[in-house]
Amino acid sequence: MDGSVESRVTQQVDDWLNWLPRWRPGTHRGRSRLCRTCFGSPVISASGLATDVPHAVQHALAMRVKHLIDAEVNEFTESNLPLLSREIRLNEERKAASTYRPAEGLDPAYTGLELDLPATPEAPYLFTFAELARPEASAALPVAPPPLTDAQKAAIRAEVKRADEHAAIVGGRVCAELLLHRERMRKAVAEFVEPWVLALLADLDTALDSPLWPQGP
Repeated sequence: MDGSVESRVTQQVDDWLNWLPRWRPGTHRGRSRLCRTCFGSPVISASGLATDVPHAVQHALAMRVKHLIDAEVNEFTESNLPLLSREIRLNEERKAASTYRPAEGLDPAYTGLELDLPATPEAPYLFTFAELARPEASAALPVAPPPLTDAQKAAIRAEVKRADEHAAIVGGRVCAELLLHRERMRKAVAEFVEPWVLALLADLDTALDSPLWPQGP
């Protein structure tokens, strides 16, 4: 597992570094709540991006790493946890019946972000992604499987616990590998992100009036 995780982490960091020069500050309104993927994330801390880095830059890396960990856990689940693997497969079949899933297939930089920003009273949306993805707009769902027995539920809970433990192991290994890439990630942020942040601060400084400045007549 170590060699696989090491190579995958390096690839994801390389992809993020290749994306970073194309990053630009967002022009839309800010998020209304904290991002649960990035806030307090050990991945962001291990990468050295926990402070003085815009959320969009953090999120682009965090989602790449999340996909990596999910893939590792999925491989472990398919190989070692048959009951849980079956339940996941049935759930994917039910999801596949949806006619439209706007949150899937996005670039990692945008995965997990809100698709619909709050509309203003003066300019309401004609439609939203959330409305297009409502269950009532979906095709007929597959026939539900028979209810699980108590023994099956207990077995699945045990397999979920094993999957969680494996995810924690993979996550720890990923963070250890990210520490090795921290220096070049910080250098890239200094080169490609900080100039944009400084430019925004300079624009803000010239646009705002201080209440301590003398007022005109």
